Amino acid sequence: MKRTIIKRIGLASLAVVCTAATVYAGNPDRRGQAGATELLIQPWAQSGGWAGINSANVRGIEAERMNVAGLAFLSKTELNFTRTTWLSGSDIFINAFGIGQRINESSVLGLSVMSIDAGEIEITRVDNPDGGLGVYKPSFVNLGVSYARSFSDRIHGGITLRIISQSTTDVSSQGAAFDAGIQYITGEKDRIKFGIALRNVGTPMAFGGDGLSGRGTMQGSSVSLTVAQRSQMFELPSLMNIGGSYDFWLAGTEDYKLTVAANFTSNSFTNDQIGVGGEFNWRNMFAVRAGYQYEDGVGDYLVRQNAYDFINAGFSINAPFGASRFSLDYAYRSTKPFNGTHMYGVRISL
Repeated sequence: MKRTIIKRIGLASLAVVCTAATVYAGNPDRRGQAGATELLIQPWAQSGGWAGINSANVRGIEAERMNVAGLAFLSKTELNFTRTTWLSGSDIFINAFGIGQRINESSVLGLSVMSIDAGEIEITRVDNPDGGLGVYKPSFVNLGVSYARSFSDRIHGGITLRIISQSTTDVSSQGAAFDAGIQYITGEKDRIKFGIALRNVGTPMAFGGDGLSGRGTMQGSSVSLTVAQRSQMFELPSLMNIGGSYDFWLAGTEDYKLTVAANFTSNSFTNDQIGVGGEFNWRNMFAVRAGYQYEDGVGDYLVRQNAYDFINAGFSINAPFGASRFSLDYAYRSTKPFNGTHMYGVRISL
């Protein structure tokens, strides 16, 4: 039975790697050509403090974004809400909510939603560039449904179906994407962890709606016609995460645990990234973490393609209430330009 499980996981891993080889067969000329790039945003406060490099050791409902296999470690029920002040000074906010529920000894279901609040924008037109026509409010929402399963005490896997919606008053676009991930635990007292995740693989998207059409008359005719413009289709920003982590037990006890992690992200339409980070956890009541991601040109303001320019850091405070636990999370991500990104999270584990 155990050999059969390992064989299935091996085949699944091979499928992920083969798919990844196809997805990442592009070239640098494709950079910047993807749409729905909000899928690249890490909306959870804990992972934000890690700089999003914790694909091997992420746990709970937050795993639905980095590596869904980590959802399999949820003990019973978890609720998570994070409010993000995105690029302070831009007046953009991100709300993320997730709920995970264990359904049997080996399986967990999760539901998550992320919404971007860009505020109201004044309507302008070619014939009225000064506005005064009212305002519109763009909408960016994606909904994820996740399933994770523990195949053994060392091998865990999961998959997410994500529905994507982008819209304004009279133009919209919808699509769907899949995430899949595997985590493997080994070593003395399960201190070594590996993870691989493929994300944002889905259908091409295109915009449509009344905002892309207009009325006019043909030359030499008095007949009024409605002319619709076609929107160019765009692909999703697919990527692959490959990561590992190791737990050090300081003073010979798990009460003082230092976790170091590293991650490589292969992006289809942006620069590849290499990240490192660490977390110190005291008795699972207080944790402080930091992380950094490097990519080509990140130190050159004129050529870099990422607003994050330095260290990401955060902390968590966990308060037990009997069998339940209430947690507060905070993360700060340094950016240039703007004044950084602040993330505030609340987690409840039942």
